[in-house]
Amino acid sequence: MTGGSYALTGGYWSMIALVQTTGMPALTISRSGASVIVSWPNTATCTLQQNNILTTSAGWATCGYSVSSSNGTNSITFTPPAGNLFFRLAAP
Repeated sequence: MTGGSYALTGGYWSMIALVQTTGMPALTISRSGASVIVSWPNTATCTLQQNNILTTSAGWATCGYSVSSSNGTNSITFTPPAGNLFFRLAAP
């Protein structure tokens, strides 16, 4: 079962979420068919990071998805993996 920002796979809820970092541009998340799009304004020098565990500060790493830029907006598009995935922007 899937829909919105959740999926029930093997009895576990999966979630893709955004973590807003103070002082950084706002992240947005949307869905296009089976893909997820994470985007943010191209107004600051920052790095998109991802982590599959939100409760620990360790584990945040530079996002492995290719970043596209168009009309002043950066974005990544990907097929959601099983499990949780969280994104945030960080200063370099």
